[in-house]
Amino acid sequence: MPLHAPPAPAPALRSVLTALSSPTAVREARTPALLRSQGPATPELPLPVHVLDRVTAEGVSATRLAGWRFLIRCGDRAVAAAETMLTPDGWAFSHFFEGPYITSTERALRQAETMPQPYQPRLLSVPSLYMLTLWLHEDSAADGAAGHPAATDLLVPLAPAPPGIAAHRPHRVAELLPVLTHRATSTRLLGSPA
Repeated sequence: MPLHAPPAPAPALRSVLTALSSPTAVREARTPALLRSQGPATPELPLPVHVLDRVTAEGVSATRLAGWRFLIRCGDRAVAAAETMLTPDGWAFSHFFEGPYITSTERALRQAETMPQPYQPRLLSVPSLYMLTLWLHEDSAADGAAGHPAATDLLVPLAPAPPGIAAHRPHRVAELLPVLTHRATSTRLLGSPA
């Protein structure tokens, strides 16, 4: 079943295209793969990036839209990603980056395309656990910039995932949130002063 990706805001896409056409932005990005790439670089697969700020004891999460991420494709593969952020003046380019989450995101999206049910793909970041997941929202017609993970949505941890959480294994939100709650609480307790 195809994924129903929400459209990125036009100013976000324009800011990435402008950055890609700027030799200074590309050179200062510290993305060797983007610098070495041959041929045109195109932004593809825009995904809204939501941040999971907290998980309550009831499992209800508080999320916020942090930006839009575009995979940057050169030829037949993604070599980097571009992140945009919302500023008081609207959507703006933030930075280019590369690393394991690029190929892991592509792999998770290919995996999600084989599922029988349609989903809306998003990214969900869990900063307290240094974790990024592909969030497959069941309401494929929803506004990609809004909402919270529903109990029946799927989360696919991207590699590298935290210890004890398998990368690329889909989990229902209702199953994974209690694990994340426990991990986040344990992390806060271990990090608190004695």
